[in-house]
Amino acid sequence: MIRSLYTAATGMQAQQTNMDVVANNLANVNTAGFKKSRAEFQDLLYQTLRSPGAAQAQGAQVPTGVQVGLGTRLVATQKQFTAGDMQQTGNDLDMAVKGDGFFRVKLPTGETGYTRSGAFTKDRDGKMVTADGYILQPEITIPAEAQTINIGEDGTVSVTVAGQAAPQVLDTVTLARFINPAGLNSMGGNIYLETDASGQAIEGTPSQDGFGGILNKFLEMSNVKVVDEMVNMILAQRAYEINSKSIQAADEMLQAANSLRR
Repeated sequence: MIRSLYTAATGMQAQQTNMDVVANNLANVNTAGFKKSRAEFQDLLYQTLRSPGAAQAQGAQVPTGVQVGLGTRLVATQKQFTAGDMQQTGNDLDMAVKGDGFFRVKLPTGETGYTRSGAFTKDRDGKMVTADGYILQPEITIPAEAQTINIGEDGTVSVTVAGQAAPQVLDTVTLARFINPAGLNSMGGNIYLETDASGQAIEGTPSQDGFGGILNKFLEMSNVKVVDEMVNMILAQRAYEINSKSIQAADEMLQAANSLRR
């Protein structure tokens, strides 16, 4: 019964973490480019009282054995990189990736960050930056005299300037993708960093070689589905309650054993 107390405790800890993951998903339901996470668990070691296939004294073989599990543990919180809904904003510098790919930005540390949020604006020098001031890579500077801005599906950025009939092409927005995007390191602020698990970034042009296309004046919203997360919350809550009942039942059994008298 002491074993059952600790086993049920691991279940409560696991469901608490599960609830934390669900709560973070719901908190970011309106965060542009956010990708929901899923908590994944594994069972712990087993105490083997009799090994499967062990031979008995009469020469017969034990078909199943006796093993008692010792609970569960968290092994991963995996990001789900399914597409979110596209929302039209009307902002000339807003972009959404329709398909595979991340925008590249330069962090203050000099590292390259990757994001699915295409909510860009201009800094004082006209460079396209995120809300935190991270510069889009490659750097694209919008001239002050630009009257209209257009970003094509292939990432080509062009502007129209007063006195010029033809649009002026500035540069091309490039994207990066990874063999294992779930292996990226989430830094907050809609930024991911490359890791050994994700593999090296593969850079390319939008709408080519498997990269997604650019939707100008759109933002990709969070891929969190509120109904699904509410169901996950209920399941986590009920599992937490069931494990607490196991602890309570084990405690009552210990209490009954302690009350025995000769």
